[in-house]
Amino acid sequence: MEITADVLRGILDAYPYEVVFVDRTHTVRWLNRAAKRRYGDVVRVGNSLFNCHNERTCPKIEEFLRRADEGEDEMFETYNGGTGEREFFVPVRDAEGAVIGYFERHEVPWTKERAEEPVGDYWTRHAEDAAK
Repeated sequence: MEITADVLRGILDAYPYEVVFVDRTHTVRWLNRAAKRRYGDVVRVGNSLFNCHNERTCPKIEEFLRRADEGEDEMFETYNGGTGEREFFVPVRDAEGAVIGYFERHEVPWTKERAEEPVGDYWTRHAEDAAK
């Protein structure tokens, strides 16, 4: 089997965590299925990532890019007390190792009682709980 763009897209769409790939200009270039489900129309291909972040985010992301250019890989960003997630900045590199973009990785909080709950169901439940 040849690993084509369609195969890679299928793999990323099967991944239950959201992937929003952003280039170095902070332009959203691609979302996987989980990201589309979670963010809906808030995050759109072709728009700046900063359309859905506050003004304090830009300097933080620029600092992560600087650190990535110096060779760091995944970096802890923050603990989101509202969702209970840990968030990480993940640089994406080309074949020569240059940073071409990034995505943010979220870890959802699991309890022993919900350990088998699929990630998509977690987000649906979380959104429903927040709407109450």
